[in-house]
Amino acid sequence: MSETSGRAHNPVIEEIASEPVASAVAVAGHPLHAMSVHFPIALVIATLGCDLFYWWTADPFWVRAGLWSSGFAFAAGIAAGLVGTAELLLVPGIRIRVASWTHAIAAMMLIAVAGMNWGLRLADETAVLPHGLMLSVLASVFTGLAGWHGGKLVFDHGIGLIVSEKD
Repeated sequence: MSETSGRAHNPVIEEIASEPVASAVAVAGHPLHAMSVHFPIALVIATLGCDLFYWWTADPFWVRAGLWSSGFAFAAGIAAGLVGTAELLLVPGIRIRVASWTHAIAAMMLIAVAGMNWGLRLADETAVLPHGLMLSVLASVFTGLAGWHGGKLVFDHGIGLIVSEKD
């Protein structure tokens, strides 16, 4: 792991690096959170695409497509968030890292914005422009932020990696 490479030996970093990071919620060793986050990510970006196409074409198809994609983005985000929260709370090596909490907060904000975006569309289909579009942009920003910190957990801290003895 890169937590201790290239740095002077710091006892705090060494203690954090020594904590186990094996997934507690996995199927055949594969973390469910890492497998499930792709769906809300794709659907949040799809909702933004639907809003932009609606703005460009004024075709009501994009309003309906945006309603469905925002609803499924919210539902898939809830599912991925529940699995991620279980990982955060059950695995001490994940819980001890600051990047885990930053990722969790950004993801919770993303789920809240995705839910608000879906709720807005359910209440008033004509609110897609400008409010739905603004919420879609905000959700996309939080997707990038949560994804960045999730990537840090994988690539910098080795969270969710399966390393065999051959490697």
